[in-house]
Amino acid sequence: MEIRVYYEDTDAGGVVYHSNYLKYFERGRTEFLREKGLSVGDLAQRGHVFPVVHLDIDYRSPALHDDLLRVETEVLEVGKTSFTLGQQVVRALDGKLLADGKVKLVCVGPGMKAKRLPEELLQVLKEQD
Repeated sequence: MEIRVYYEDTDAGGVVYHSNYLKYFERGRTEFLREKGLSVGDLAQRGHVFPVVHLDIDYRSPALHDDLLRVETEVLEVGKTSFTLGQQVVRALDGKLLADGKVKLVCVGPGMKAKRLPEELLQVLKEQD
């Protein structure tokens, strides 16, 4: 998935503000699932919500105003109720790694109680694992 850096994404020095990478990762996860035929909204309507329970991120190099970025997502681990994805933000022009992250999400239902991953999601994740 590609994202253009706009002025609103940057700090006073024209560098992407660190918290915006979390938004980029979120969009990357959503589009990763969409490409596999799954909608986060549809899953939520059926009672499957996926909060982030752990996130590690390393900032390698700054993204700047007007850069075109690519968010890459891969499956690292799949459990009964959770899954872990590796995500990277790369500058599209030169392929330079800008941010590298690992995010764990857990499936919850009403009352934020952990529940098994839905079968259609499990199949998609295991295909990529």
